[in-house]
Order: sequence, then C-alpha cells, then structure tokens
Amino acid sequence: MQPQKGNLYLIPCTLGDTPPLEVLPLLVKKAVEHIDHYIVEHEKTARRFIKSIVPRKSQPDLQFQLINKFTDQSEIPKMLAPCLEGFDVGVISDAGCPGIADPGAAVVEQAHLQNIKVVPLVGPSSILMAMMASGFNGQNFAFNGYLPIDKKERKNAIKRLEKNSAEYNQSQLFIETPYRNNQMLESLTATLHPQTKICVACDITLPSEFIKTDSVENWKQKKVDLNKRPTLFIIHK
Repeated sequence: MQPQKGNLYLIPCTLGDTPPLEVLPLLVKKAVEHIDHYIVEHEKTARRFIKSIVPRKSQPDLQFQLINKFTDQSEIPKMLAPCLEGFDVGVISDAGCPGIADPGAAVVEQAHLQNIKVVPLVGPSSILMAMMASGFNGQNFAFNGYLPIDKKERKNAIKRLEKNSAEYNQSQLFIETPYRNNQMLESLTATLHPQTKICVACDITLPSEFIKTDSVENWKQKKVDLNKRPTLFIIHK
C-alpha cells in the first residue's frame, strides 16, 4: 500500500533583514517547524532563514535540493520524490514568495502533474506591495521582469510599455539589477511622456523603505539614490 502523498508548501520569506515574525504569519513558522525537506535557490540562504524563524530546529536533519535558472528541467520531477514517500516539502525563494518571478514555479507545475497538493502560504510579495502603494490601477497590471540592457532595445521596450499602459489602462511593472537602478530611472525620465507617472518602490518592508509615485516631469527634479537597493518600477499613462 502506497503512503499518502505529502504536500508541497510554498513558504514565503522576508524581503531583507527584517525580523521574520514582523512580516510573516504564525502559519509560516508552524510549517517550517515540521518540514525537513526543502527545494531552494541557495542552501546557505535557506538555512539562515530557517534558523531565524525556528532557532531550535535541527539543521543536520534538513535536506535540500537546489533549483535555479541553470537547473535541468528533467531533474525537477525527482525533487518531489519525498512527497511521494509521504513527506511534506517546502519551497523557499531567496526573497519574497516562491513561484512569483522565481524558478520555484517549475516545481509547482510538476506537483500538479503528479497530483501533489500545493499549499501557498501568506507572505510579503514585493510586486503586490508595490502595486498596493502605487495608487495605480490594481485591477489591470502586468509584471514584465527585466527590460533589455541594450540602450536602443530598452528605449523601445519602455515606449512599448507606455503605449500598452495608455491603450489598456494597465500598470506596467518591471525590475532591474540593483546596481543599474539609477540608470533605469534616468532612462525612464528621458524616454517617457512628461505626464506619465512612475512609481519607485525600493527596500519594501525594510527600515530604509522608499515608495514614491510622481510624474516624469517631477521625477526629473528629484535626487534619489537607488544603487544596490532592491527596487520595483511601475509606469502608468
């Protein structure tokens, strides 16, 4: 007789060094307390998070499998073997919610194919929190990931997103590698219509949190340093 399958828990973590229980519900702590099998981006980061939320948990008993952009897709089904043996498995992203702009989505897809129950837990999502604080259309928005690095391609992408925003009344979100954030803001103010609005949401949930929505025209007058700070950009025309 085969054992009952374990569940796949999607375990959110903090967006920075904020104490976990200041931004995570008790249910996340309870899940971490009983789960010993994890699928993560980086083992060291995941161990540190687990220790911060359940300090007394035995670290030697934990088992980790890694998933990132280099993972061979053929390896993903094997990662769910503990579930088939009756053990619950947790997916932990490097920051925020697993499966959202995160390689963990491939594990979730495979869990559905294997009829393994997927349990998403509540936690901070920088995408949703930025939208909440932007004042833009929360009923129609799109997350676009990273824009092109090439200046010409980036300019064309920005214009396309602005056009989509105006045509569909759709807020357009995207991110940048943190050390290029300042250049991104410069590109936006140089390319967009003066009355198009930009929301810059930086260091969400951290003591240094900065969230501001203003027109391109006004952003040109502001001085803000976003270098090496996790930032979401949203535009709306």
